[in-house]
Amino acid sequence: MAQGIAGPEIERLIQLLARLPGLGPRSARRAALHLIARREQLLSPLADAMAVARERIAVCSTCGNLDTSDPCTICRDPSRDPAILVVVEGVSDLWALERAGAVRAGYHVLGGVLSPLDGVRPEHLSLDRLVARAAKPETRELILALSATVDGQTTAHYVTQLVSHLPVRVTRLAHGVPIGGELDYLDEGTLTAALRQRTPL
Repeated sequence: MAQGIAGPEIERLIQLLARLPGLGPRSARRAALHLIARREQLLSPLADAMAVARERIAVCSTCGNLDTSDPCTICRDPSRDPAILVVVEGVSDLWALERAGAVRAGYHVLGGVLSPLDGVRPEHLSLDRLVARAAKPETRELILALSATVDGQTTAHYVTQLVSHLPVRVTRLAHGVPIGGELDYLDEGTLTAALRQRTPL
């Protein structure tokens, strides 16, 4: 923002908004102006909600989810299948799977994936806690719901080795043709994975 157009408070608001994913300087400026223009309807309730979130939201000590209680709502849900544990990279992946509603299981958030280039090593992830949970008698399957990237697949192989001494089945999400996808628009890696994991009709 050009010097002298707005006070430091507005400039700080814009700078903080620009740090959010998906918002650049221009989008942050528009968002700030929108919030300021609707101070009573948006800005004040948002500030209140953020203050409450700062005080009450915590990381679940069982699975790593974010919630206002510990253990979280998912871990306290008695209708979940205790035999299945879905392993995800981050909370956003957990929430995406929950939105899909495809499985009623427990979760484990790793807090990232192994990435030597980014300096993310095994000790940076919650792998010890995962192994401890996989070793529980009720756990029969780990579903590795990790990204189909090099780092995601490296992490999946590492987790598989870590629990290889346990009587637990390790599976991963299928890779291949998305629903509604046209073959001509898919990359070679996706097509190869789809062919390798083909299933009977």
